[in-house]
Amino acid sequence: MTLTEINFDVLHPQPLLIVISGPSGVGKDSVLKEMKKRSKAYAFITTATSREPRPNEVHGVDYFFVSKAEFERMIAADELIEYNLVYSDYKGIPKSQVQAALATGQDTVIRVDVQGAMRLKTLCPEAVFIFLVPDNAAVWYHRLKNRKTETDEEFALRIKTAKAEMEHLDWFDYVVVNTEDCLENTVDTIEAIITAEHHRSHHRVITL
Repeated sequence: MTLTEINFDVLHPQPLLIVISGPSGVGKDSVLKEMKKRSKAYAFITTATSREPRPNEVHGVDYFFVSKAEFERMIAADELIEYNLVYSDYKGIPKSQVQAALATGQDTVIRVDVQGAMRLKTLCPEAVFIFLVPDNAAVWYHRLKNRKTETDEEFALRIKTAKAEMEHLDWFDYVVVNTEDCLENTVDTIEAIITAEHHRSHHRVITL
């Protein structure tokens, strides 16, 4: 056997699809911002939503903000990998974004709620699923409460939903604790997971 006959493809793994999820208020947005600040090695997918933007949220950066009518057109046109009706508003992942990002060979990062992650698990089981949890339930509760973006009824529904979401940890590959004021440690852990995934003897192959 000559050197040219040896298969070294194992040294050039395929790009990963990394799904970051967790309950509301756990810090998913902050984690993504820190990852973006650190490295341009990742492609980040922007979720589409029919809800109104919150203060300081930017269209095309935090979310693609569209009307309900436009979102329903996207559904009818099969332009979304997955979508959900969350707290009376639609959220979904544009299919073309993900396909274009993976085609560049970059690891691709998606931030979704737990319902979205579970749908993606069915559609793309070879993705890397990471569940963020708070280190302190009381701190998490007050952080969510202090956002003051919802009615009391909506807030109560969000808390109820978060409790139910915690029961689905076994759908995820990894659980990462996002400790208050230790964001860099959280992202260090996520990047370590990504590095380890690229050193698997059997690489994940993403098909969408």
